[in-house]
Amino acid sequence: MSKKKILIVDDEVDLVELIKIRLEANNYEVITANSGLEGLSKATSEVPDLIVLDIGMAEMDGYTALQKLREEEITKEIPVIMLTAYAKMQPLFETEGISDYIVKPFDPQDFLVRVEKVLKKET
Repeated sequence: MSKKKILIVDDEVDLVELIKIRLEANNYEVITANSGLEGLSKATSEVPDLIVLDIGMAEMDGYTALQKLREEEITKEIPVIMLTAYAKMQPLFETEGISDYIVKPFDPQDFLVRVEKVLKKET
């Protein structure tokens, strides 16, 4: 069975690296991007099984990136977990069909459980 491919899109470079290490240690293939634009490019070229997308980024925020992902045939069905510092955004995420959301700072074990849960729904 091939590894599940996960794209992490966040402008916090240290956080991206920590998430990457954690996911790779749990047998996931990880692609990273540090901006919404870079994330869109990698999503269309790599077609990951899951995208973890930060809501608050410069250049292009996660909400705009999500809208663009949903417009593209190749990426519109990819599940997305949003990372946010704002727990009150839950109603918005639910209306946008987000698979899950995680409030920063988060527990690394809880993060893994949520990733596994979303990926299991998709298989």
